[in-house]
Amino acid sequence: MDSIRDEFRNIGKKNIFRLARQMKDYAQVGTDLFWQRMVIFCAAGVLTGYYYSLPLALITAAMMISSEAYDSMVFRSVQAWNGRDPCLARGLMVKIVISTITSAFVIVFFAVSIALHQGPGPHFMSLFFLFAAAIFAAMNNHQLITILAMRMSIYGAAFIFIPAWDIMVMNAPIQSELWAQLLTSLFVLFFVIDSSRVHLTLYRRNLRQVEDLQREHTKVENALRIKSEFLSTMSHELRTPLTSIKGSIDIMKSGHFSTLPPKINKMLDISQRNCARLLTLIDETLDLQKIESGLMTYTMEELDAAELARQALAANSSYAERLGVELELSNDDPGYIVTGDRDRLHQVLNNMLSNAAKFSPSGSVVRVKIERIAKRIRLSVIDEGVGLQESDAEKVFDRFSQLDSSDTRNIGGTGLGMNISRKIMEAHNGAIGYVRNADKGTTFYIDMT
Repeated sequence: MDSIRDEFRNIGKKNIFRLARQMKDYAQVGTDLFWQRMVIFCAAGVLTGYYYSLPLALITAAMMISSEAYDSMVFRSVQAWNGRDPCLARGLMVKIVISTITSAFVIVFFAVSIALHQGPGPHFMSLFFLFAAAIFAAMNNHQLITILAMRMSIYGAAFIFIPAWDIMVMNAPIQSELWAQLLTSLFVLFFVIDSSRVHLTLYRRNLRQVEDLQREHTKVENALRIKSEFLSTMSHELRTPLTSIKGSIDIMKSGHFSTLPPKINKMLDISQRNCARLLTLIDETLDLQKIESGLMTYTMEELDAAELARQALAANSSYAERLGVELELSNDDPGYIVTGDRDRLHQVLNNMLSNAAKFSPSGSVVRVKIERIAKRIRLSVIDEGVGLQESDAEKVFDRFSQLDSSDTRNIGGTGLGMNISRKIMEAHNGAIGYVRNADKGTTFYIDMT
């Protein structure tokens, strides 16, 4: 009992989270094994009532039902505990101790009563039930060493008492088989204690491994949070001066001040394109951070798929013209209604159309097709480029990834667009993918409801 009092006294000093984990594991195992215990108790009661004493079986059944009811209440209290309050932990530990003493006493009462009813002899049934209870405790009560020690002490005392009582009643000499039964009980008791030690060691090892994994997980989460905060801060800090630089270049290019020499105009063209690329990279990096941190918001509404397609084509037509590519809507039939965030779906379609234009040779046509497939609406972007291999899907949708195509490399890109598009479609419970065309080019598609 001194060790129990010391444990109660030190609950506030030791790792409360580890103790909470052990108590919750103990309660979970106790709850999971309820019906297994019931089957064993029922079988023992039937055998006792038939072969020995019906009143003893009924009394034991009443005691066992009361004990199990109290155990269930304690287990529910432990599982509902938030694992943080040391004072509540002390109270729950007291309840677990009471529960342990009560249930162990019922089993010991049952076994000793049968042994006394039998009189001096082998006591197979009594000792077997004690042995089964001790093994059950060794395998399932190792989460809390104090509880395990209490059960083993109670069962061990009964294990020794039954053969020792026979020896005392019969005043048996050392040559009697009653002494052999006592020595055998001691050997079996040693085996049970050693089994409990093995299970306790394995549990503690697993517990340490879980704690190590949790610490590493916390470190990784902190590192990811710091990385996200750094990227977000840097992106915001870079965006402001880049916007100013691009605005200045746009004004200079407009010719409001004076006509620029061809060489300077060419240099400004390069600067303008690079500024636009950097701003796109910053915007997509911010979007990626929002998605990964769960801060991306979506305003869902019913949208006309044909209208979405027309708006996306209009937004990308000038870009495609610079590449010598024509954008075309194959069908704009009304009635294809989808649910989604307008701006985010535009972002996905813009990525698909701009990529299709980059992969298509000059003079080709990129077509947008709308159709119903099963219960979903599919928007397809069909290009006439070199065609992507379907085995490259992971690379296509991975972040900061670009296929090593001359068309793409000459024009450039951030390598984030399709990765962000996939995450946006996942948030819409939709899908994005592509197939290689039979003749030439690739068909990218998104499926929505």
